[in-house]
Amino acid sequence: MITSGNDFGSDCAPEEMTTIDPAELLSMWIPAAGTSAPLLMALSTVGTDGYPRLRHVLLSEFAGGAVYFHTDARSAKVAEIEATPRAAASVAWPHLGRQFTLHGDVSRADSDEEKRIYAHRGRYLQLLAWLNDASMTALPESARHDAWARFDAEHPSLTPPADWVGYRIIPTVITFWRGDPEGPSQRVRFTASSDGWRTEVLPG
Repeated sequence: MITSGNDFGSDCAPEEMTTIDPAELLSMWIPAAGTSAPLLMALSTVGTDGYPRLRHVLLSEFAGGAVYFHTDARSAKVAEIEATPRAAASVAWPHLGRQFTLHGDVSRADSDEEKRIYAHRGRYLQLLAWLNDASMTALPESARHDAWARFDAEHPSLTPPADWVGYRIIPTVITFWRGDPEGPSQRVRFTASSDGWRTEVLPG
């Protein structure tokens, strides 16, 4: 089964909320790759018709100032990214009253990163990367299960398929939202500029 982790790392002290480097804060909020189930992230791209497209993907990791995700090269989102390499993303922890949103420019991850992240994925997701295609989808449920089990038994060890690709979002704007059960919630928005990050405190 696919599991989406709801793990949360740690937060900064209240007095640091407007002065901390937002990349550092993201690295605190997002658990390191392989330490927990990947977070479920809402990803928005620009459709080829100009309308936004939204779906959930697994957040692979946050590293080097970029958010990484992986997907099938044949998917619509990849065509949209290739046409307009910009995206927005969001992760929420409702039980903790935490959420971040960001948007920025998108570029392809390198092959070493793709291999490393694939190795961190559970067996189900590794198999899914190989078998989630149109021919499998067209089969009746029992035939899909049989084909899945057969492929699983025949391939005890897997490497990424050629159409499993990674992308990184380099944020230009990051907004952190914190709920407060005893008062108003608060948002802190960081916007990249030529001399660092500009900070704004916004109503929740």
